[in-house]
Amino acid sequence: MVIKCVWEHNGEDSILFSSNIVGAYTRGASKEEAVSKMPAEALSFAKWSGMRLELPLDIVIVQEKASGLNIRDADSDVLFDSERMALTAEEYEKLKRLALRSASDFQRLYESFPDKNKSALKERDTFYGQIPRTAEEMYRHTKNVNGYYWGEIGIPADNGGTIVECRSRGFDALERTGGFLSGRVFDGSYGEEWSLPKVLRRFIWHDRIHAKAMYRMGIKTFGGDAVPNVFMF
Repeated sequence: MVIKCVWEHNGEDSILFSSNIVGAYTRGASKEEAVSKMPAEALSFAKWSGMRLELPLDIVIVQEKASGLNIRDADSDVLFDSERMALTAEEYEKLKRLALRSASDFQRLYESFPDKNKSALKERDTFYGQIPRTAEEMYRHTKNVNGYYWGEIGIPADNGGTIVECRSRGFDALERTGGFLSGRVFDGSYGEEWSLPKVLRRFIWHDRIHAKAMYRMGIKTFGGDAVPNVFMF
């Protein structure tokens, strides 16, 4: 099976997104490192999502984006060529199910922590501020992109309630608009281009990247069996 990938990079730092396994990604200090991690990531993501993959996996880069962002900290603004296309109703429903399941599993992971304000991680600063360290900080950060992501395609949304509740309200607002599957590309904040497929992919990816961090932190802080591996990492 061919795993189509979009390569975003800043110098040597690389992030690789799969465009046909939406939400799967890897990072590396080089393209080669990111590519080498993709088969395991694709299999892990497929196990979580219920997708069947045919072996062997062939990693093919179909798009490249040179970025001025801090790729090392998983900052990204790429719009896939495939995300400029209209969605079918079937494609939309599949992505919607994944985005809502991802939110639900993220909620479950967060709620499993015996102490949501405890962390063995050291503080680390980035250009954007401190990296979230505790389950509470990671949960709030991940949930609170809801209004931002939906707003980039003109959908009014907020960050109230749980991650599942606010994301679900965004879908409700989206579906009350006409022609939302049309493939329209929006000029968003900071000169970044957005579309509905990108928003749905970003929700799934953003959940996954912070779920990985939360899961690893939980193991380091509380021990090997302290938190469930709901995302099949």
